[in-house]
Amino acid sequence: MTIGANTPVSHTEPAVKPPIQMIAASLRAERVRAGLSLTEVARRAGLAKSTLSQLESGTGNPSLETLWALCVAMEIPFARLLATPRPQVQVIRAGDGPAVGSGQGDYRATLLAASPPGARRDIYNVAAEPGTRRSSAPHMPGVVEHVVISAGRALVGTADEPVELLPGDYICYPADVPHVFEALEPGTHAVLVSEHH
Repeated sequence: MTIGANTPVSHTEPAVKPPIQMIAASLRAERVRAGLSLTEVARRAGLAKSTLSQLESGTGNPSLETLWALCVAMEIPFARLLATPRPQVQVIRAGDGPAVGSGQGDYRATLLAASPPGARRDIYNVAAEPGTRRSSAPHMPGVVEHVVISAGRALVGTADEPVELLPGDYICYPADVPHVFEALEPGTHAVLVSEHH
């Protein structure tokens, strides 16, 4: 089963396998950083110590609820378990990305981007029509934009290398260089998040 696959949800098995090696490394690192034992984290999360040990060794298939309980036990944001260093430009196609399924219903969460410490994010709903490319001058140094297409089709990203996106696709790119948004179909809509450091 691949991460992000559209498969039926069972109450006994999550819909998608989470990126377990990434999660295992993050769990170990965060537990050690917090100075907590396996026994203590398992107790706080309401899990068997053996379950946590399996997760930290990269075996098992944790549900969203299990991972959430562990994050609460270690007092860390959920996104920290799935966040990876992001390149200058990152594209996540619809259905891809580090997804974690719920054990309680047809629900899955895919982390698109974790907020860096000290960042401010402004969220915009964008409606655009074909005809004119919106070209933006560079913003302040360090500004990054995140875009998710919700309807239509658009060319988005840095001016020298924009990427064609379809509904559900995600891109992040540095906005302190010239960048563009061009609707390629009528009724194009997107969510744009501007991240300021």
